[in-house]
Amino acid sequence: MADATESDSRRLLRRLRDTLAEQGKGQERLDRITHLIADSIGCEVCSIYLFRDDDTLELCATEGLKAESVHQTRLRLGEGLVGRVAKSGSPINTANAPGEKGFRYMPETGEEIYSAFLGVPIQRLGEALGVLVVQSKLARQYTEDEVYALEVVAMVLAEMTELGAFVGEGEALARLHTHPALFRGGTGQEGTAEGRVWLHEPRVVVTNPVADDPQAECERLRRAVEELRLSVDTLVTEADIGDGEQKQVLETYRMFANSRGWLARMEEDILRGLSAEAAVEKEQSATRTRMDQVADPYLRERLHDLDDISNRLLRILTGQGKETGAAMPDNPVLVARNIGPGELLEYGRKLKGVVLEEGSVGSHAAVVARALAIPLVIHADRITTEALNGDHILVDGDQGIVHLRPDDNVAAAFRDKIAMQAKAMERYAGLKLLPAQALCGTTVGLHMNAGLMADLPSLEGSGALGVGLFRTELQFLIRNQVPKRGELAALYSRVLDAAKGRRVAFRTLDIGSDKVLPYMKRVAEPNPAMGWRAIRVGLEKPGVLRMQLQALLRAARGRPLTVMFPFVAQFEEFLQARDHLMREIDREGQLGHVLPERIEIGAMLETPSLAFAPKQFFELADFISIGGNDLKQFFYAADRENERVRRRYDTLNVSFLTFIGHIVDRCAETGTPLSFCGEDAGRPVEALCLAAMGLRTLSMRPASIGPVKALLRRVSIAETRAVIDEAAARGLPSVRPAVMEWLARHAEVM
Repeated sequence: MADATESDSRRLLRRLRDTLAEQGKGQERLDRITHLIADSIGCEVCSIYLFRDDDTLELCATEGLKAESVHQTRLRLGEGLVGRVAKSGSPINTANAPGEKGFRYMPETGEEIYSAFLGVPIQRLGEALGVLVVQSKLARQYTEDEVYALEVVAMVLAEMTELGAFVGEGEALARLHTHPALFRGGTGQEGTAEGRVWLHEPRVVVTNPVADDPQAECERLRRAVEELRLSVDTLVTEADIGDGEQKQVLETYRMFANSRGWLARMEEDILRGLSAEAAVEKEQSATRTRMDQVADPYLRERLHDLDDISNRLLRILTGQGKETGAAMPDNPVLVARNIGPGELLEYGRKLKGVVLEEGSVGSHAAVVARALAIPLVIHADRITTEALNGDHILVDGDQGIVHLRPDDNVAAAFRDKIAMQAKAMERYAGLKLLPAQALCGTTVGLHMNAGLMADLPSLEGSGALGVGLFRTELQFLIRNQVPKRGELAALYSRVLDAAKGRRVAFRTLDIGSDKVLPYMKRVAEPNPAMGWRAIRVGLEKPGVLRMQLQALLRAARGRPLTVMFPFVAQFEEFLQARDHLMREIDREGQLGHVLPERIEIGAMLETPSLAFAPKQFFELADFISIGGNDLKQFFYAADRENERVRRRYDTLNVSFLTFIGHIVDRCAETGTPLSFCGEDAGRPVEALCLAAMGLRTLSMRPASIGPVKALLRRVSIAETRAVIDEAAARGLPSVRPAVMEWLARHAEVM
C-alpha cells in the first residue's frame, strides 16, 4: 500500500508539473490546478487562498465552491479555519468543520454542505503565501498520506508562486517581487539614499521542484550531504578557534550534517515525488515554522543552525554559491540579514546605503556605516525574502523606512527630500569657516570621528577643527592577518599628512565584543560588551599593542602625537597602558628614531567607575574623552545592541546629565581637557545640552558638524543651562520636553 501511495503522490506531482508547464494566464493555471487536485484526491472541493496583503486572504481559485465567490471571498489572518492555518503555519484536518472552534461560515461560497476540511499552508521558507484547502461532504478525517500529499503540492505551489507562475490581475495574483513594498525598521545611521538592491547572500531559488527518477535524486542528495559533511569536518578540524562559541556552532553543524533522521526525512520526500532541492527546502520550511513557535532562545539558535546548514546543502545541490556571477548594479544598496564590520568594510564606499533584517544601532557594523557616511536601516523584517538584485530601492535612514520598488509618486517625493537636504548642506557649508560660538559668547570645539583615509577630506569640507577619534581597528578588520608595523606606520603618517597640522587623537586597538578579527581566536563570553575587549586585550596580550604604539611613534616623524586608550575602567589600567607607551618612547629614542615633538596620552571614559577614579588619574591624564555610546549603556545597564531596552533610556535624562556634570567638575578640578565622542555629540539638541553641562569639545561624524554648529550659533548656552537646571529642580525625569519647548519659542529652529 505504501508503494501505491508513493506512486500516486509522484503521479500527482507529475500531473501538477505538466499543468504548470501549459500556456495560460495565472488564473487559468490556478483553475486547472484546483480541478487536478480535487480529481486526484477524490474530493468535491479544492480551493486556493492567497494573501492580497499582509493581513488578508483572498479566494483565488476553486473547484466545487460557487464560481462567483472567487476574488470576492476574503478572510483576515486568523479568521475562520483558513485564517487559522495561515496564522499558525500548520495544517487543520477535521471531519466536522462547522463544529471546529473559530469556524466561519461564508454563505457566498455554498460550502454549507461540506463537512470534512483539510487546509495546509502555502509557504516558502517561513514566508506565508496562502492556504490550500480540500473539502468533502462525507464527514471523515483525511489520511496521513493525503495530508502529506497536499503539503507537498502546497510547497510546489509556493515555489511556483515565487517563480511567477500565477501572475494575474488583482492584489492576490500580483507577482512577487514586482509590486511596491514598504519596510519600517529602525535608524542605524541617518541619511537618505536611492539606488539598486545588491543582496549580500542571494537566496537559492529551486526551479525543479518535481523529479521523475527518485533513485537518482536520492543518490544526488547523498553525494551532496557527503560533500557537506566533509566540508564541515574540515572546518571543525582546521579552524583555529579554540573551544569557544564558533567551535560549538561548527560542532552543531556537524551534528546536523550527520543526522540520519534529517537525511531519511528528505529521502522520503524524494520518494513521494520531490526533487532533492525541493526536499531540502521542505525540511527547511518546517524548521522555519518551528523557529517561529519556539520561545527558548537556545533552541531557536539550534534551529537557526539547521536553517543555515540547509542553505549550505542547497548551494551544493544547485551550484548557486554566494558569487552568482551577477554584476553589482550602479548605486548599490546592500541588503542582508546581518553583516559583520569586516564584511561591510570590504564593500567600502561603493555602497549608497545598507538595509539589514537584524542588526543594532550600537553594533560595530553601524559604526562602520557611520565611518563610510552611508545610511543604515536595521530591523527591516523579511526584506531579504522580498528583494531581488537590481530592484529599485529608497533608503530613509532618518525615519528607518525602506521603499522597495517604489511607485513614481513616492520616488518623486523622496527625491524632493534629498534635494532639500542638499540645500541644507549648502547652508551648513557656508558656516564651515565660522566658529561654533553661541549667542552668549561660549565657543565649542567641533571635531570629527574617522577610521579610514577616505574620511580625512571631510576635515576641510566639514569645518572640523581636528579628528577627535581615529578608530585604528578598522585597518585590522579588513585584513586576513595582522598588519605589519611598517604598513601601519605608513598609514598613520598619511593620516597626519592629510590632517595638515590639525590634532588627530588615535585610539589604540578596540577589539572584542562584536569586533572579532578574522585571525583572532573568539572567546565565548555571556556578555561580550562587558568582557575581554579593548585595553583589556592589549594589556593581557601586549604584543599587538606595543607594535601599534611603535607604528604611531614612527608615523609622527617629529610631529605632535595624540594617543588615547579605550575602555579604561580603573586607574591601574591607565597606568599600565601609559607605561607601555613610555617604554616604547625610550626604546625608539635608543634606536635613534625621531621622537614626536609633543605627546598627549589620554583615556576614553566609557565606564562609570572611571569617573570616580583617584584624583591622581585626572592629574596624570593629558586629556579625557567621554565615549558616550558605551558610557550610556553601562550607566543605564541597557545593552545598546538590544533594541528592546536601548530606546527606553534618554541621553537628556536628568540622572545622566547630572553624571556628565560630575565628570566635567572632576576634570575642571585638575584642569584636564575633556571632550565627548559618540552619536549624541552629532545630534544638535543633545550637543547643545552637553555643551550646557560644561563640555567644550565634541567629536562626531563629519556630516553632523554643520547642523550642530548651526544650532549652537543661534542660541545661548547659558540660557540652555538655566532651562536644564529649572527642569531638574522641578523633578522632571528628562529635560528634553523643556528644552524643545524653549527652542521652539526662542530659537525658532525646530
